[in-house]
Amino acid sequence: MKFLTESGDVDLSIDHLFVAGWTGRDSSSVQHHIQELAALGIAPPLTVPLYYRVSNALLTQNNKIEVLGAGTSGEVEPLLVQNNGTLWLGLASDHTDRELEAHSVAASKQICLKPAAKELWKYDDVKAHIDSLILNCSIKENGDWISYQSGNLSNIRPLTELISNSGFGDNAAMLCGTLGAIGGVRPATEYKMELHDPFRDRTITLNYNVVNLPIMA
Repeated sequence: MKFLTESGDVDLSIDHLFVAGWTGRDSSSVQHHIQELAALGIAPPLTVPLYYRVSNALLTQNNKIEVLGAGTSGEVEPLLVQNNGTLWLGLASDHTDRELEAHSVAASKQICLKPAAKELWKYDDVKAHIDSLILNCSIKENGDWISYQSGNLSNIRPLTELISNSGFGDNAAMLCGTLGAIGGVRPATEYKMELHDPFRDRTITLNYNVVNLPIMA
């Protein structure tokens, strides 16, 4: 997969894809997210955090994805990619089928593509101030763009901790968890996401649309 970095384009092999869930640093925030999903009929996790393995082919840089039905939603997340011993930081969306999630979280993670931004930063360039990085997600609702998720990476467990506990290694990528949804988890068909570094005044952006395919019985 080709990414844009501050020193030019790089081709990175991604053979393994992880989706980390329930990664909130504050236990009360994690419980809030569990309750959000419980309202949708989704069972709580057995352990916190939890690492789901999904097909590496799900990571996509397309700005449009197709999903089955109208019950899916995206989540803004930091993305880690490691290749040849170098760790990179980017941005992705853990797009998930919420209706299927009520039956199997693992299956709901596997069924949807995971849109990823085309830009990466070297992790070493931001690690000293990584907690200050800001995630934002807006969705289009009733014709207007509204804030759906917003917060610092300090709300998510340290990314190096997630790496050490997951089996993550070379030629791997990991979506590292998300923030609570403002107004509750719900479907949308247009997303604008960003990872902003206030110290370096740099921003990675990710915009994508969702096409809902009909469910045929």
